[in-house]
Amino acid sequence: MSLWADVVVGLIALLHVYILVLEMFLWDKPQGRRAFGLTQEFAQQTKVLAANQGLYNGFLAAGLLWGLWLGASAGLLVKVFFLGCVLVAGVFGAATANKRILFIQAIPAALGLALLML
Repeated sequence: MSLWADVVVGLIALLHVYILVLEMFLWDKPQGRRAFGLTQEFAQQTKVLAANQGLYNGFLAAGLLWGLWLGASAGLLVKVFFLGCVLVAGVFGAATANKRILFIQAIPAALGLALLML
């Protein structure tokens, strides 16, 4: 089960790297606006805020990758901590911003935590 847990953790890390790129570099570009359903005007006005969000997503990805690098036993608590952060952020985002975030972030994080616990 450890292999499957690490695969899920790795995919979640890659997702957060992708979110980092969207928020930090593509927010006001067509791909970023399409991903988040933004108008050009709103994207321009919120570009700095989005870059800040992207940086936080990068920290989540870095923590998950660090946990993978440490290995199954040494990295377990690191992976649990960062998956917990992703889960909380996903639930909060779904409650305050967009319900899709529950399926994009929170449920995959919960799956990763469940696999780590098996």
